Amino acid sequence: MGTKSLDPARLRAWWSHRQGLDGTLAGATAAKVLDATGWARSVGGATPYLALHARAGIGRAAADAAAVESAIHELPAARGCTYVVPAAHYALALTVGRSFNESNDKRIALKLGVTEKEIDRLCAKVLDTLRDGPLDPEQIKARAGSAVKDLGEEGKKKGLATTLPVALATLQSAGEIRRIAVNGRFDSQRYRYARWSPNPCAGFPLTLEESLRELARLYWKWAGPATLSEFQWFSGLGVKAGKEAVAGLGLVTLEEGSERLIFPEDLDALRAFRVPKEPRFALVSSLDGIALLRRGVKDLLPGPAASFPRISGLSDLPSHAIVDRGALAGLWEFDPERAEIAWMSFEKAPKTLQAEVERVSAFVRDELGDARTFSLDSPKSRAPRIQALRNTRR
Repeated sequence: MGTKSLDPARLRAWWSHRQGLDGTLAGATAAKVLDATGWARSVGGATPYLALHARAGIGRAAADAAAVESAIHELPAARGCTYVVPAAHYALALTVGRSFNESNDKRIALKLGVTEKEIDRLCAKVLDTLRDGPLDPEQIKARAGSAVKDLGEEGKKKGLATTLPVALATLQSAGEIRRIAVNGRFDSQRYRYARWSPNPCAGFPLTLEESLRELARLYWKWAGPATLSEFQWFSGLGVKAGKEAVAGLGLVTLEEGSERLIFPEDLDALRAFRVPKEPRFALVSSLDGIALLRRGVKDLLPGPAASFPRISGLSDLPSHAIVDRGALAGLWEFDPERAEIAWMSFEKAPKTLQAEVERVSAFVRDELGDARTFSLDSPKSRAPRIQALRNTRR
C-alpha cells in the first residue's frame, strides 16, 4: 500500500494540519493541544508558550493556570529531555524517560564511590524534608545535612558537586516529587521541589516495553509519516529497541521506495487531503514540533535544497520559524531593545504575514517579555541573528 509521487507541498501541509497549525485547534485547552500535537520541548525558553499560542491562541496566563491546575506539567520525558506534557501522559512520559534521566549523574556518582544504599538513604531524606511543603535545592541540601555527600573536586570536574541531583532526578522520574518554577513560568529554570501526591505513576499498567510502543503510536499520530530513524532520535532508542517499539503498530510505507511510515487510516486521509489555497502563517519556536519531531530543516523548505544553501543541511532551525501550510516561509527573533520581532521572509511578504508578525510581536512583548529559545539565549548572544534578519528582510 502506498501513494505514488506524493506532492511535497501536500505532505508539508499535512504535517501542519496534524500539528494543529491550520486553525483546527482554535479554542482548545492546553492539555488538548499537547495531547493532539505532541509534547512541547522545554529548556527554559518560550517554546511551550509559542506552541500553545500558535495552535489555540492560548495566552501565558492560561498556560500558567493549566500548570497550576496540574492539567499540564514540565517533566523529564523522551530521551530524558524536558517537555511540557498533558496530565493524561504524565506516567508514560516519566516511564519512557526514566532510564535516561537517572543514568548519567548516577553513573558518575557510583564511579566516585557512592553506594546504592547512600542514594536510597538520601532519597528517603529528601522526601522527609519536603513533608511540610516545597523547597529549593539549597534548602533541601541544608535540611538533608550529612545525607548529601560532597563529591569533591573530581565530582565538580564531571559536573556533579554532590549527590543531591542524583536523588532529585531519581525521585522525579519515579513520580515521587515534582519541580515547580519559582515564578510559575515555563521560560524559567529556577525551581522548587514538592512531593507529588498522588504519585502519577501509581497504578500505571504499562511495562517499559509497552510504554515505548505507546510512545511510538503517539509519535506517528503527531509526526507521521516519519522514518524509523526519526523516531529513534526523538525517543533516544537504538535500532533494535526502536524496531521493537514499532512492531505490531501496523504502520505501512508511505509510497514505494520511501522509508517513511504511516498508519493505514492516516494514509487514506492523506490521500484525500487537499492543500489549503489561502496562506496560513504561524510564528513558532525553533524547537517547535513541526521541525523538532523529525529534526530536519530540509523537509520544510518550499523548494529545492540548493535554493537554501545556508540552512538546507541543518538539523535544527537557526532562528524561530515562520511557516505557511507546513513550509518554512521565513525566520524571526524577538528584539528586547526595540520590543518587537525582527524577521525576514523568503518571498515578498503579503499583508496577512505582516499582520501575523504584529500579532505575535504584541503577544511576546506584552505577555512573555522575550522569546528565548533556551535559558542562556540572551539578547546579547542573539544580536547578530537579529541584525542578519533585518539585513535580509523582504
